[in-house]
Amino acid sequence: MRTSRTFTPSRRGLLATGGAVGIGALLAACGGGSGGKGSGSAGGGAWAFTDDRKKKVSLAHPPQRVVAFTGTAAALHDFGADTHIVGVFGPTTLPNGKPDPQAGGLDVDKVTVIGNAYNQFNVEKYASLGPDLLITNMYEPGALWFVPDDRKSKITQLAPTVALTASRTPLVKIIERYAELAGALGADLKAKRVTDAKARFEKASAELRAAAKANPVKVLACSGSADLFYASNPGINADLMYYKSLGVDLIVPDHLDKGGYFESLSWENADKYRADVLLLDSRTATLQPKDLASKPSWAQLPAVKADQITPWSSEPRFSYAGATPLIEQLTRAIQGAKKVR
Repeated sequence: MRTSRTFTPSRRGLLATGGAVGIGALLAACGGGSGGKGSGSAGGGAWAFTDDRKKKVSLAHPPQRVVAFTGTAAALHDFGADTHIVGVFGPTTLPNGKPDPQAGGLDVDKVTVIGNAYNQFNVEKYASLGPDLLITNMYEPGALWFVPDDRKSKITQLAPTVALTASRTPLVKIIERYAELAGALGADLKAKRVTDAKARFEKASAELRAAAKANPVKVLACSGSADLFYASNPGINADLMYYKSLGVDLIVPDHLDKGGYFESLSWENADKYRADVLLLDSRTATLQPKDLASKPSWAQLPAVKADQITPWSSEPRFSYAGATPLIEQLTRAIQGAKKVR
């Protein structure tokens, strides 16, 4: 995954513990076609694509059997490039059998799940799918999101891999990069569903900019675990980077943990940053307001007292359709917030 979650400095540590703090996400540029410098064509004949490791993947024919991280597959679905996705790995279904939010509009009943959580990647099941290509995110250079390190060599021997950067780059740039990959996989980027989604994204972005200017409240992106409160860094998380570029007054932690994604605070120090609005990590592995209610320090936070908490999808779906509702939700939160400091 983006690297981890043991609430150790690495992203992978983060994930493993089901931990907290969102990381962000984002990347490169693209355009409106299925070609472009460094990308491949989905037509007949050979296929090639250069990913964000600067690694060129070349195949004798366009990939017909693709396996992808769930969020990656969901983003490609939004662009219309999910026809050949046969398997996914990562948060796909909830305990009740319903799709995990990271699955977006992907029909999870039509794909093989080869691991529903970190470190559950089933190499044998993956091999049985006869994959042509594996696609995932890359939160740290060279790290394949949700591909376990102890099985990475076996997994990468079975099919070429494509990795797209998911952090340290503004959200919109990563979405553009996903569009480029989708086009290379055969998606029609001029299809109405895609152009309408892009138009809504641009409208939502303009509205967030206007809201941030009209009501400049301070916002803290955060996540909670049993022992620690995490203040996230808008200088590294892709979505936060984008919101900040639109004028949202996001608090920047001043003592970041190794890796730079967040500052981990004891619950006794959870009030270090006096925010008007809390963007609270909403992933299924993190603690939500009902879980945090028993913590006195949480209840005393000004934003909590004012009921100015809004969900934060800290691993956004890198598509216009996936990102727009998140932007619209933040806009409503800012518009309705009052200063509480």
